[in-house]
Amino acid sequence: MATYHLDARLAQEIVARTMKIIDSNVNVMDARGRIIGSGDRERIGEMHEGALLALSQARIVDIDEAVARHLHGVRPGINLPMRIDGEIVGVIGLTGEPESLRHYGELVCMTAEMMLEQARLLHMLAQDSRLREELVLNLIRSDTLSPALNEWAQRLRIDLNQPRVVAVVEVDSGQLGVDSAMSELQQLQTLLTTPERDNLIAIVSLTEMVVLKPAFNSHGRFDAEDHRKRVALLQSRMKENGHLRMRIALGNFFTGPGSIARSYRTARTTMLVGKQRMPEERSYFYQDLVLPVLLDSLRGGWQAGELSRPLAKLKAMDNNGLLRRTLIAWFSHNVQPSATAKALYIHRNTLEYRLNRISELTGLNLSSFDDRLLLYVALQLDDEP
Repeated sequence: MATYHLDARLAQEIVARTMKIIDSNVNVMDARGRIIGSGDRERIGEMHEGALLALSQARIVDIDEAVARHLHGVRPGINLPMRIDGEIVGVIGLTGEPESLRHYGELVCMTAEMMLEQARLLHMLAQDSRLREELVLNLIRSDTLSPALNEWAQRLRIDLNQPRVVAVVEVDSGQLGVDSAMSELQQLQTLLTTPERDNLIAIVSLTEMVVLKPAFNSHGRFDAEDHRKRVALLQSRMKENGHLRMRIALGNFFTGPGSIARSYRTARTTMLVGKQRMPEERSYFYQDLVLPVLLDSLRGGWQAGELSRPLAKLKAMDNNGLLRRTLIAWFSHNVQPSATAKALYIHRNTLEYRLNRISELTGLNLSSFDDRLLLYVALQLDDEP
């Protein structure tokens, strides 16, 4: 029995392509001698005794009128074994006078074998791609590298010792339907899978893709600014080509066991925090959002509720958000009164009045470092941009 499976779709494609060239009916039989492709659709599913002869004797079998009368389901013609790597995987049969068919029968068989080989290579490439994707998905979910994962990577010729940083790519799901969004992700995957990029890529969902990028530059070190430029270049290229708009979040770089999984978690959280705080931006970087990303794990827990309590008191009495914006500006300018007042276009006395009002509403002493820290962390956990 052949290890390569000749499927009916490919068999019928061979029939259709061959019959455009020759004026003869063509049958394609599998490794068991059953017709799986034919110009005469009514014959599909029948056993072909001429093919069984070709399979059992591993040679070209001519069937003339006399022989055909003694065989079941056989018409005069020629039956040629199809081989891949020397193994017979099926038989192609041409209906007609054997003598007139022989001079181009082998050429037809060679063409069919080339189609089979191409289909096999495409199948192998697709299988390799799927295995690489599965490996990536396992890497971003595993805090340790098991012997099985290492063996898996070795078979795919992937060096797990190469330092990598994770980027999460997300398409805007509201722009297109499911099929179109997936098509865009697959096109982007093809673009990012070029050998010189050496990326490992997996599509995580209908709108999300994860990219394991080589972390080091040509000097053998991690340069966040270099990655920032590469992301900007990709965004620009996608925009120029009219592709679907997307967002990219780059995580932090780690070394040691579980480094890829940790990098993925930071990239995923950077995407969530970035979209929340800077919805107009298309690229987010862990280095720009370190504190809110690290604090995000508190979200939803009792700790976040306690930390947010003073800010909630302030927002309840700050109808137009003036005091909250003042507080943000104050922290943004390192609690320096002059710089803050200048940025807000207000007098320092006005700033002092607002800060005193904030202190009254929150119950916190803004002269105390601990109280300042509580309020600053509360702002980092705040859902408002």
